[in-house]
Amino acid sequence: MESSVCPFCHLTIPFSELQWHANSHFEDEDKEAKVLDLANQVRIASSSCLTNVDRISSLIGLQTRGNFYHVNGGLISLLRNCLELEARHNSSVTILSGYVDHFHSLPSVDVGWGCGWRNIQMLSSHLLAHRQEARKVLFGGSGFVPDIVFLQCWLEIAWERGFDPPGAQHFNCKVYGTGHKIGTTECASLFRSFGLRARVVDFGPKESEQLYLSVPGSTLGQPVTQRNVIQVSGPMDRYVYRQQGLKRGRHSCDSSGKCSNNSKGKSEGAQVLVDWVWNYFSDKGLTVSGNSRVIVSDRAPLYFQHDGHSRTIIGIQVKNQQNGMRQFNLLILDPSERTIALESSLKTNVGWQKLIKRGVHTLKEPQYQLCYIDPGIASREELEELKTINSMFFEL
Repeated sequence: MESSVCPFCHLTIPFSELQWHANSHFEDEDKEAKVLDLANQVRIASSSCLTNVDRISSLIGLQTRGNFYHVNGGLISLLRNCLELEARHNSSVTILSGYVDHFHSLPSVDVGWGCGWRNIQMLSSHLLAHRQEARKVLFGGSGFVPDIVFLQCWLEIAWERGFDPPGAQHFNCKVYGTGHKIGTTECASLFRSFGLRARVVDFGPKESEQLYLSVPGSTLGQPVTQRNVIQVSGPMDRYVYRQQGLKRGRHSCDSSGKCSNNSKGKSEGAQVLVDWVWNYFSDKGLTVSGNSRVIVSDRAPLYFQHDGHSRTIIGIQVKNQQNGMRQFNLLILDPSERTIALESSLKTNVGWQKLIKRGVHTLKEPQYQLCYIDPGIASREELEELKTINSMFFEL
């Protein structure tokens, strides 16, 4: 197949798709300008003397779909085919989420700050496709994933309704029309405001335990402001701090999170996170067909945050090595990768591993956060409890 290089992003594109791809650079900009104008209308309505219900109704009526490159048949289907071929040679077993649309950051719109919003869009695409109860409540029952500016409006409404007061205070209740970076707690707040059971999990060193949203044995809803204050690393992870020459021993943990001191390397600590992800996807709801070594789970993808960036975990692969050990790879969709490049690599079965697979040895950050979404819709009493964001803590 003949190919050519895009003069704008320098990506190699099949020649038959070059004109469409090049035009999309300008279409993205035009669409975002129209979206911003619509969102401004919502903002004006919100600043008037309307009730919260009226503001939500206005937002539902004006919001538009998030712009993304549609992959025929879906990226997950293409990935599954590649993993099936790979399993014939290495006897691997993979567990995948179901359908997920990939939303990449746009150079003229959100590069450098939009990863959190793009991951929320990815999770939303899965929930809308697979969970009927979520489809009825997400984004006013619109049935589609909104653009970033409308997600920003939904988050502000969540704060106004009392979800995550510390987060609302941090941003002064305003993210609309800004390039503010968001993270795990904002993701959880947004989904919780629709009644979804979004949960946060923290992974980090023992020394930072008191800084996390909650710790084992802590009182549910304990005010975060009463905890010790240490310099934090930015808005995306207010409860995760950057180490400044701190020396500590390593720890080894089992899948339940029980840890013991030792002097093992960083990859052993990161194995705690990988074990958690494996247990999450393999827990229940697996769909096995024939002798397939790629299994589709009913579990939703995971919002995956570290200092400065976030991605979406869509599955996990395990291979039994000759020495009896198991080698794990997280399967990740990154908003910084262009969708058309992912599609091309999966269709040709060339180079997709570098774009999607992440081994334990790549997990070099000292702290990570995950957000996952349990099935069902919260009752009125539970919804009040969900306004306080707590987390499970696992020691690395």
